Amino acid sequence: MNAFIGIGKYLFALPIAVFGINHFLYADLMAGLPPFGGLIMVYLVGACLIAFAVSVFIGKYDKLAAVCLAVLMIVFVLMIHRGAAMSGDMGNFLKDLAIAGGALMYAGGYAKDNSIIG
Repeated sequence: MNAFIGIGKYLFALPIAVFGINHFLYADLMAGLPPFGGLIMVYLVGACLIAFAVSVFIGKYDKLAAVCLAVLMIVFVLMIHRGAAMSGDMGNFLKDLAIAGGALMYAGGYAKDNSIIG
């Protein structure tokens, strides 16, 4: 059972990596979403998402990366998805909120590298 549970962190990181890759593949479509920065911000967020996934897969700085991912997702919830959620479109709001919660749970229970954040 523990071996099965152990793959959970990879099942969490893999979609995050795909989201990051999609930020590069579909950057032009996403450029209007950020409140500032446009295309550069889309690329930066994509790099951050991929960095989190890589950090989980290699087990280095994974706690720091998970906390940073959670902060990033909470910023998205408040700055980008809040307006749509208030209009009834809750999908991205809830997705990013769930990712933030998952990242914090990962940081608290599964992260291996405590070198920066104890």
